[in-house]
Amino acid sequence: MYRFFVQPQVDQRRRAVFGYELLLRKEMDGRWAVPQSFTELPLDKQADLLAQLAGQLKTKATNQVLALNLNRQQAEDDLMLGTIIYLKKRLNPAALTIELTESPSLAEIQKYSLFFHQYGIKLSIDDVGTGSNTFENIQHALPFVDQIKFAMQNLRMSGQAERIPREVAFWRDVAQDYH
Repeated sequence: MYRFFVQPQVDQRRRAVFGYELLLRKEMDGRWAVPQSFTELPLDKQADLLAQLAGQLKTKATNQVLALNLNRQQAEDDLMLGTIIYLKKRLNPAALTIELTESPSLAEIQKYSLFFHQYGIKLSIDDVGTGSNTFENIQHALPFVDQIKFAMQNLRMSGQAERIPREVAFWRDVAQDYH
């Protein structure tokens, strides 16, 4: 059994929830855990779960953002675009953001940007500042995305929490520079 857990997205200036990131979990041995592979549950089934959860959260009434992670294998699936567009229509007027979880190439970002933006779907690069999502590797993709997300937990888990303020300030400046 699968379900989405909800992680609120908070605007610190207004101190208000503006949306939710949806985190897919699988029930294993009586507890909820991250699936070994996010492709275990087909994207259309994930979209159905997301639409059900949106109804429970009443995102149509509040026009809040729902963010869905997409890995490279899911993004390259031939049925992905139709599934995501149909999902957006079901969620309307609530906003939808697709977060790419693996280091996308510039060509991939350009393609996804063109596809998603024409349907009012925002595009985000997840986990900037970690792995291969360094500034040098993603800077040319920044004009094509709406958001970048820095993962503070990666520094906490590696015992480097003292770097968080400096890294957050760097990525905040990058976000401002690229609007």
